Amino acid sequence: MNLRHIGADFRIVSRTYLRNGAALFFSLIFPVILILLFGAIFSNSGSTAVGLEVLNEDHNSPVSSAFMNALNNTSIVKVSLVTDSSVTPSNFAAWLGQNGYAVGLVIPDGFGANFSEKRPTNLTLYENPEDPSAAGSATGAIQGVASYFNLAAAGGSPIVALGPTEKVGSQIYTYIDYLIPGLIGFTILTSPMFSMVDVTNSYRKEGIFRQLSLTPLTRAEWLTSRILWYVLLGFVTTAIMVGAGVGIFGAHVTLTLGLLPFLAVGPFLFVSLGMLAGSAAKTPESAAIIGNIITFPMMFLSGTFFPVSEFPAWLQPVAKVLPLYYVIDGMNQVMLFQNTGRALLDLLVILVIAIVFFLAAIRLFRWRDE
Repeated sequence: MNLRHIGADFRIVSRTYLRNGAALFFSLIFPVILILLFGAIFSNSGSTAVGLEVLNEDHNSPVSSAFMNALNNTSIVKVSLVTDSSVTPSNFAAWLGQNGYAVGLVIPDGFGANFSEKRPTNLTLYENPEDPSAAGSATGAIQGVASYFNLAAAGGSPIVALGPTEKVGSQIYTYIDYLIPGLIGFTILTSPMFSMVDVTNSYRKEGIFRQLSLTPLTRAEWLTSRILWYVLLGFVTTAIMVGAGVGIFGAHVTLTLGLLPFLAVGPFLFVSLGMLAGSAAKTPESAAIIGNIITFPMMFLSGTFFPVSEFPAWLQPVAKVLPLYYVIDGMNQVMLFQNTGRALLDLLVILVIAIVFFLAAIRLFRWRDE
């Protein structure tokens, strides 16, 4: 490794990158846009009541009115009584879909009388599969109120009740606090992966690699200069995203020295992986396909936007095979939970993978095609 060669190529790649408007947009601006979008959508997550359309076929009896009031008092749902006389239980599902409502409840005729006589009665909940969160909130609220009414009808009193809920990590944490490490991982993945796959093929097609073979620059030095550039870019984008999250949404993330290794090893891993993918592809079209096949599963299955614990049980082991999972999990551990032990384990995993990819990329990459 000749540091002068690496420094000279580093200056070239930095100037080329800074003159590329599209690259700068996706590296520096696009992550901030994602923070603004997701932060605006989920900033009040858990504090906003779910709209619940109620079709009361019991003609607003005292019991059904008390049931709706109890639902409202949970603060989980906000009851809106359907007053359109043309809406009936038979067309209620279609009416909900046509008007864009996520959940609806039908209180059947005779609900009050059945309650007074202690006869079983069934409520019907309609839920939109597109919004499982709203459906889950409404189901929990309805079941809780129904249990309370059943207990009151039986003349009993509550013995076990749910007290104040606590938040994982800290009471001050919100969705945006967990989103920031995920989006940092997102940029650490996408910027070098897409760029290296594209550069590798375009340089090969335009004969630039053939010209570089005539210079003292080695393949390892060329790849190292790219890694250093994306490490620097990672520090810049991290500062921008943390600044946007804290300044706009009041995020509570901790910037510690433990974050630095992930901002260094992460680009090392994905620059090497991008180089490996680009070297394996023979045409620009196949390079794009390979890059997307590698990148997109990691973007959505590694905990970038949603925690892996919410995935189906069969999908969680798949997520934990992906390198980006350990990058994001490690940054969560140091930025939110101060769990140094687990962070070190995550760092060891991605460091080993990065070294393997780097050595494989150097071995497969050639200045000239055979």
